[in-house]
Amino acid sequence: MLDQLPLLPADPILGLAAAARADDNPNKVDLTVGIYMDEQGLCPVFDAVQRAQRQLVEEETTKAYMPASGDAAFNTGIQKLVFGEDSAPLLAGRISSIQTPGGCGALRIGAEVIAAAVPGAKVWVSDPTWPVHIPLLGSVGLKFENYRYYEPDSHGVNFDAMVDDLKQAQAGDVVLLHGCCHNPCGADLSLEQWGVVADMAENQGFLPFIDIAYQGLGDGLDADAAGLRLLAARLPEMIVAASSSKNLGLYRERTGATLFLCRDGNSAAALQSQAQVAARRVYSMPPAHGAIIAGKVLTDPALRASWEAELQGMCQRINALRSQIRHQLEAATDRDFGFIEREKGMFSFLGLSKEQAQKLRNEHSVYMLDSSRINVAGVNARNIDALAAAVGQVVKG
Repeated sequence: MLDQLPLLPADPILGLAAAARADDNPNKVDLTVGIYMDEQGLCPVFDAVQRAQRQLVEEETTKAYMPASGDAAFNTGIQKLVFGEDSAPLLAGRISSIQTPGGCGALRIGAEVIAAAVPGAKVWVSDPTWPVHIPLLGSVGLKFENYRYYEPDSHGVNFDAMVDDLKQAQAGDVVLLHGCCHNPCGADLSLEQWGVVADMAENQGFLPFIDIAYQGLGDGLDADAAGLRLLAARLPEMIVAASSSKNLGLYRERTGATLFLCRDGNSAAALQSQAQVAARRVYSMPPAHGAIIAGKVLTDPALRASWEAELQGMCQRINALRSQIRHQLEAATDRDFGFIEREKGMFSFLGLSKEQAQKLRNEHSVYMLDSSRINVAGVNARNIDALAAAVGQVVKG
């Protein structure tokens, strides 16, 4: 039976990352996988995370299962982080959450709950979006429509087209939005544009489903959640998928949460129960290690202050890198790359063709996706010159 299954191709992003690792060129540049890298090319461990981890090892007395909803401190901390300490819906008891295996688990549990409410619901997804959104949500039977989002010519959001497309969204539909630091294009909505989306959700009755995986890596923790919080202040219902992989560096610990904004406390409790039942049939029980660490960092004042300072430094480094990349690419190509500075977070399309991206890999060992999407945080002082020189050669032919 099993030997009838064919060999499937590698994931396009992970496959490229594997090719980069196998490249023996000492000057190779790997800008493929979306992981924050420091100046040494390493994915760092936050000092606050290290301290919390030591506390956990010293204090842990059992390996019994976690509660079905996950670590209580983590749930409290992530709710306040996403919606704000003084969030009116939070204070009114209208928000519940469940800890999940990473942001992917958060998206899947959100999809399970949507499918329970409206089987085969239509989900409107930005063009482009993170490629894994479709299989994560579609595997429960949800259907998809695209709304126009990124405009390659302007390297920005085509908001008029987005609005035109979303005018077709109806009550019972879901609109998937990137909370900040759009993956893969880095072009975000302005607060005014978030207000327009809120107007449309109120008038048309669609449900926003917000994926916020990079809070703190655009303009800061509060600024990056401003659009989401605007919706929360105005709408009766919303689902949020949050990840601690990027802003707490807990990639391998798979720590995330699905959060539910509901009409009242009774509905919030009902949605949490639906999520717990969905989790039971998908992965049964939540993992402990990362969530306990994150809960300590988010709720302990000293650890929280240390973490926020380090995260702010990472955010500032990314924004400084954007400026450096822009100027070096402009010098090497005589093209305008000003859009790189206007974007937010870890990703940007360089505006190169598929053939140019492949030429960069084959002839210069510079690895980026065929779309020319790069991980900005993969650039550092040791490889930025090689990146700019290679792009200059390819662009100028």
